Amino acid sequence: MASSETIDLRSDTVTRPDAEMRRAMAEAEVGDDVFQEDPTVRRLEEEAAEAVGTEAALYVPSGTMGNQVALHVHGSPGSEVVCEASSHIVLYEMGAMAALSGLLPRTVPSADGLPAPQDVEAAMPPEAPYRSRTRILALENTHNMAGGRVYERSRIEPLLAVGRKRGVAIHLDGARIFNAATALGVEVPTLVAGFDSVMFCLSKGLGAPVGSLVCGSREFIAEAWRVRRMFGGGMRQVGVIAAAGRVALHRGPEHLRQDHANAAYLAAELGELPGIEIAPATVESNILIFRLTGWFHGASPEVPGDAARLVSELGERGVLAIPVSRDQVRLVTHRDVSREQIERAVAIFRDLAGGA
Repeated sequence: MASSETIDLRSDTVTRPDAEMRRAMAEAEVGDDVFQEDPTVRRLEEEAAEAVGTEAALYVPSGTMGNQVALHVHGSPGSEVVCEASSHIVLYEMGAMAALSGLLPRTVPSADGLPAPQDVEAAMPPEAPYRSRTRILALENTHNMAGGRVYERSRIEPLLAVGRKRGVAIHLDGARIFNAATALGVEVPTLVAGFDSVMFCLSKGLGAPVGSLVCGSREFIAEAWRVRRMFGGGMRQVGVIAAAGRVALHRGPEHLRQDHANAAYLAAELGELPGIEIAPATVESNILIFRLTGWFHGASPEVPGDAARLVSELGERGVLAIPVSRDQVRLVTHRDVSREQIERAVAIFRDLAGGA
């Protein structure tokens, strides 16, 4: 658990392995995974594939590597990846699709993180000798920069239909797909069906210290294994951390509902404060993003939406957050922050607002 003095709402990646994970790590049976001889990794991969409803899975160090491995397998240099304009693979993966795979992002704006099917189809150019070919459609569920928005099957299916019609590979950045399934009250395979590949993280809401899985067909995973090695992701006695991942996979989802409830409570309370703009009804999982609309205590009167200054003020009072733009702040709830700590964070926000 986080210390009582600090309430860390920067991300659900800050969670620490619990006692059960530490025991599993200490007792893990290991081998050299580059030789595919680590039995704990093999079990994790088999269980992950079963959990999301695919034939096979591959353990990777990070979600970014998982996404990039998938894009490399599906794409070809000079071809395009159609993706939502504020998606993680565009904003936070360091241009890796271009640097590592020679792929070009074709971004599509949206109102809530999921582009409209007609806009996606319009972004895929017709075959012509002077145009790049679209090879991949990439979606994100939940969507980080849309404030953790969740997309049900009825909204996903029309996009899958566009991808199938155009003959492109369809990848799901499902870093928090277990959050999406929990929020919708469905099983993860329901949200994954029809995608050619999916990546999900063990090290976010599920609580593992490190690691993600790329999942897909056996043929896809065989090629992904080769690309992981090329990208520097070949690991040795990695069962030590895969053991914690197995605990996270089986036990982590049970914590997510409370994380979502805490985020909803936090959004509702912040929505009552002057100088903060947030629509609590749009907070569907464990992420919320609010906008500063007025002069908040500590902010510059000349720059009312000074998110960086507010985050600094919060940090001095023991609440850690991340500014995501000049006037927007992101907060993420997770298993290492209790309802009591959320209530204390709200009180700190109220105190800051009262000083305006």
